[in-house]
Amino acid sequence: MTDAELRDTVLRIGEDARASAISVAAYDFEHHTTWSLHPHRWFHAASTIKVPVLLAVYEAIEQGRLEPGSRVHVRNRFLSLVEGRPFRVGQGSDANAEVHAAIGRMLTVHELAEHMIVTSSNLATNLLLDLVGIENARASLGRLHLGGIDLRRGVEDEAAWEAGINNRVTAAGLLDALRLIEEGKAISSEASRAMLDILHQQRFKSGIPAGLPDDARVAHKTGEISTVAHDAGIVYLGGRDAYVVVILTEWAPDVDGRQETIASISRAVYEYMTRGRS
Repeated sequence: MTDAELRDTVLRIGEDARASAISVAAYDFEHHTTWSLHPHRWFHAASTIKVPVLLAVYEAIEQGRLEPGSRVHVRNRFLSLVEGRPFRVGQGSDANAEVHAAIGRMLTVHELAEHMIVTSSNLATNLLLDLVGIENARASLGRLHLGGIDLRRGVEDEAAWEAGINNRVTAAGLLDALRLIEEGKAISSEASRAMLDILHQQRFKSGIPAGLPDDARVAHKTGEISTVAHDAGIVYLGGRDAYVVVILTEWAPDVDGRQETIASISRAVYEYMTRGRS
């Protein structure tokens, strides 16, 4: 499959699914090549913003400001970027009930990081962001020279959302972040290995993994709200080096088939990676 054939295939998949917008970025460690479609288009990040938060947490660990075993009091009260209004993370809208069940008790930084990525806990995310600090997290991304990622606020800050303050990502930005982790250059080789281990535990597998052979392994992070559905990951296949693929999609709220679309694009990228290009 050629570059042009992959582009045509991805565009056709998006058109057939009635997606409003699609962005894809891929990097192949086997051939050191890239392929992309609209890689610099901004999308609402949804839960893919948790990868940049993970980077910030592990920089704080690397700097000695935190330890993986540091204990954090689990609470559900946060302050909005807008006028400091208090808000809570709704239990019904969180993918993980375990962190909510721990309110009033303690969880470690490592446990919260796993909950944030593996089951996409919004409560764990906000606890970690409060611990690290938004500005410190943004500074971490700057030190890693990661553009295409705009971390502005915690999750479910409705007042900020209504004011148009949102976390945004591009496919190129997430691709660069995942490349650093796979290359062992995200903070340090030890931090990169720790983050990779967490990403490998991802439980939501109906996106990128669903388009791959059963023996493929994927370290990834998903994200979905009413208007977007994303998946960004590192794909490991037997007999070759890994590749990174980021698939960002935007939708009208009433259109279904989002995960199937991501899986179809993942399959097309897999075929492109494994069948050679001319």
